[in-house]
Amino acid sequence: VVVRMIPDSRLPPRRLHAVRTAQTFAVIKWQSPYDSPEQDMLYAVAVKDLVRKTDKIYKVKSRNSTVEYTIKKLEPGGKYHVTVQLGNMSKESSLKINTVPLSAPDALKIITENDHILLFWKSLALKESNFNESRGYEIHMFDSLMNITAYLGNTTENFFKVSNLKMGHNYSFSVQARCLFGGQMCGEPATLLYDELGTGKDSSATKPGQATDVAAIVVPVLFLLLVTLGIGFVVLYMRHRRLQNSFTAFANSHYSSRLGSAIFSSGDDLGDEDDEAPMITGFSDDVPMVIA
Repeated sequence: VVVRMIPDSRLPPRRLHAVRTAQTFAVIKWQSPYDSPEQDMLYAVAVKDLVRKTDKIYKVKSRNSTVEYTIKKLEPGGKYHVTVQLGNMSKESSLKINTVPLSAPDALKIITENDHILLFWKSLALKESNFNESRGYEIHMFDSLMNITAYLGNTTENFFKVSNLKMGHNYSFSVQARCLFGGQMCGEPATLLYDELGTGKDSSATKPGQATDVAAIVVPVLFLLLVTLGIGFVVLYMRHRRLQNSFTAFANSHYSSRLGSAIFSSGDDLGDEDDEAPMITGFSDDVPMVIA
């Protein structure tokens, strides 16, 4: 059984959806109101910019059952409402599109000075062809202790000075492409934590220095330990050689060639050198005793 829709020019386009969304364009696709059109169909694609409050209408002619169209000249981070209908102003199909915002600046760093800090980052124009330096950047600060977010300002440079920070407060700084039209078209933020903890130092900025200080302490200590262990091994080796030589000499002095082995006396005999001397049993009567 083959079922075919009756052609009706009052029906809306079917299955309208976005195939791909980028920073400056979006690809949408829909199907004709009925299957297998026998003639070209004229569609009206209306694009309303929800941020700038402007409208644009594009005309698309196609005989295909599935139509794909690319909406160009959009802005990064924009919000749009798209409607598609036949040229005779029949029923419409609609969808909302949010374009991809500008990416976050790279290599955000903090340098601590005496009474302030400096935020540094790479130019966003190096990787974003849709970004112009004249647009600038805006900087926000979040105080976790007070639980408040503050807007610090904007700049067209690649650095920003922040003063009047309170000791013991933890701050998070974010840098992004400046928002347009009431803060609705912004870039992605790059965020970095500044953790003072009462020291007035940036945790991210001092980590390399801390690592260097630790290495400066650990390396000499390890070197001294290795030298000490080396000296200890040499001393033990020398003592072992000395004891071995002493034992060899002692064993050779007690070696009996007749028995073919070394003979050692018991501990009771050690140090008793007069055992081999003849015992004096007494004096004979015929031996005169001389008394001086």
